[in-house]
Amino acid sequence: MRIGQLLGSGRNADVYELGEAWVLRRYRDGMDATRELPVMSYLSASGYPVPRLGPQPPSAGPGDLVLQRLYGPTMLESLMSGEVGAEEGAELLTGLLAGLHTVPARLSPDPDDRVLHLDLHPDNVVLTPDGPMVIDWSNTEEGPPALDRAMSALILAQVAVDPAHPAADGARQLVTALVPRLAADDGIPAPHLADAAARRALNPTMSPAETALIGEAAGLVTALAGR
Repeated sequence: MRIGQLLGSGRNADVYELGEAWVLRRYRDGMDATRELPVMSYLSASGYPVPRLGPQPPSAGPGDLVLQRLYGPTMLESLMSGEVGAEEGAELLTGLLAGLHTVPARLSPDPDDRVLHLDLHPDNVVLTPDGPMVIDWSNTEEGPPALDRAMSALILAQVAVDPAHPAADGARQLVTALVPRLAADDGIPAPHLADAAARRALNPTMSPAETALIGEAAGLVTALAGR
């Protein structure tokens, strides 16, 4: 496996080119990527828009994942440039969450459980010529869809209430458009929002300053949901 240039870096992973068709995503912190393989394969077979899985070479480590190379901006980049507006972005996120939650759980015996992303926000959506693709399934679990909706809203609200964040105004517009849509789609019940907040507080990739904003962000989501 000949690794090419670095294409991008996230909070805990780097992405390298492997030619025109594939990329290598490599965790920096020892996380195991193998648990994502069956979930992404299952979602792809179910018709949900995820990158195709590439051939995983014998030399790949547990933190490596070979994926389809996607071409196009992230939704975040398109929102920041103004190419996508808040209403359009909210509609797209709502549709991606709703579509995901039509996929039955792969393992859970609970008929109400679904596959959850638990980190579905604009930087994890790539707007390709063939449509949006959802990336970064490192947090995926199975459970109640309301938890996924709560997590997406809370992540955006954290940015919205951060006066030092360059995307704060845009995030506020987006979350203001998003939450009423999610509230109409079976809602964001208070217990699931509290669960999302507790999970965010344990996220090791967030700074103390970001963690300190969780309570205010949860309050914003609650207010926008009309509770």
